[in-house]
Amino acid sequence: MDDPAPGGGYRGWADRLAARMAERDPRFEYANLAVRGRYAGQVRAEQLARAVALRPDLASVIAGVNDLLRPRCDLAEVLGELDTMYAVLVATGATVLTITQPDPVAVARIARPIRRRLFAYNEGVRACADRHGLLLIDFERIPECTHPMFWSEDRLHLNTLGHTRMAATVAEVLGLPPVPGEPGIGSSAGRASALPPVPVLGRREALERDAAWVGQYLAPWVWRHVRGRSAGDGIVAKRPVAEPIVRVREDAQ
Repeated sequence: MDDPAPGGGYRGWADRLAARMAERDPRFEYANLAVRGRYAGQVRAEQLARAVALRPDLASVIAGVNDLLRPRCDLAEVLGELDTMYAVLVATGATVLTITQPDPVAVARIARPIRRRLFAYNEGVRACADRHGLLLIDFERIPECTHPMFWSEDRLHLNTLGHTRMAATVAEVLGLPPVPGEPGIGSSAGRASALPPVPVLGRREALERDAAWVGQYLAPWVWRHVRGRSAGDGIVAKRPVAEPIVRVREDAQ
């Protein structure tokens, strides 16, 4: 989300990473089964078997944040869904990548009510990573990733720069050579390229911005979920089949 492709739709960190991997090996094949708005249980039910059928060498499993945003969230159930997905994919011989989530309050002050829940979720993900031998990028412990220059106006999704830098972060974890000017978030090269200082807002301006954000983003999200709807309704996976690519289509959904 929020990394617009020139031809319409969105690109995102996974597409960007795939493009880099394809440049190194034209035989590289890539599938993307993700659908926005899905809860962890839906991801397992709709995507796990399809992912296994692809026989991946590398699979990323990042889910559960939509569950955390719900007024009521069974965290043990969410982590159980993740643990199942991790275990099944690892059993196929795949290398499995996952992440923790950054401090939500550092991105949006109004997220304080879910902060404790999210940190508990991160602890559960770390435990799963240790248990299954996952590749874990621990974004909670990388303060740089909460810098506002990486986030879109909705304070929930990365913007184009954020997706670019996340792709670089994953590439570094996988041992790919760096791209000049695109350091990973929290890497030594990333720290060397100093981020601009975060603007310090007065109380009134901060409250005004929070109010505008609630009206433009939070209220519509709440209303949509009250009606049992999701941003992913009617959306299908943009790359359901693993295919060779030279570069990821820029008009991808």
